[in-house]
Amino acid sequence: MSDPEIFNRAGESLAMGQSVVLCTLIYKEGSGPRELGAKMLVTPEGRVLGTIGGGGMERLLIKEALEALVEGKPRTLHFAMGIPPREGMIAIDSKCGGEVKIFMDVVKPEPRLIIMGSGWIAQATARYAKNCGFDVTVVDDADTARQECFPGTTVANGKYPESLEGVKIRPSDFVAVLHGETQFELAALRHAVKARPAYIGLLGSANKARRHMEQLKSEGFEKVLKTMHAPIGIDINAETPEEIGVSIVAEMIRVKRG
Repeated sequence: MSDPEIFNRAGESLAMGQSVVLCTLIYKEGSGPRELGAKMLVTPEGRVLGTIGGGGMERLLIKEALEALVEGKPRTLHFAMGIPPREGMIAIDSKCGGEVKIFMDVVKPEPRLIIMGSGWIAQATARYAKNCGFDVTVVDDADTARQECFPGTTVANGKYPESLEGVKIRPSDFVAVLHGETQFELAALRHAVKARPAYIGLLGSANKARRHMEQLKSEGFEKVLKTMHAPIGIDINAETPEEIGVSIVAEMIRVKRG
């Protein structure tokens, strides 16, 4: 498989919100199955495109790539291909008689934040999130769901909550439910938990969060809700919409950075 085909497949995965691992042969001494620059792509499902050389080394690379995806950090592996391994090297049963290093780069999609609601806190959160590199989409049908209130973002202001059906949530997305009205919040949470995004946060008191979670647990969403951030945001005793927006974005950055 050619490099352009590998990069095209990587782009398709990223567009769907999936991270991938790009394995590249960056060092070679002696004999080896491939030349410098050889590439292999590993998807979250364990699918492989391209090859670094096959055999036991490639099987180990796939295992390491899936672990790197969970960890979210790159790593480098140094293989001894049929030669006595030195410290830090991984011995491979091979007749090549050389050594290679493989760099495994975890390539992540651009972070996207979907905000359900358009009030003052939503506006502050959108502003700070955009400045921190998030691609922001706002979903609501209130009078505040206007482009001038959310510059530089995507505003979906069709009839809410029906408009949620047109919002596709990816596994890498962050979702902030900042609406304030119970039925709209529950509709937003139902839509979000089905997609299992990287982050779900709910604005409001601990009591409200508990009631919402009890309702959704009764509907079969208990497993997903264990990772929900409710109340949303880092506890910094925030009071103003701007301060609350800072606390929300700070929490999302902490999750994004692992």
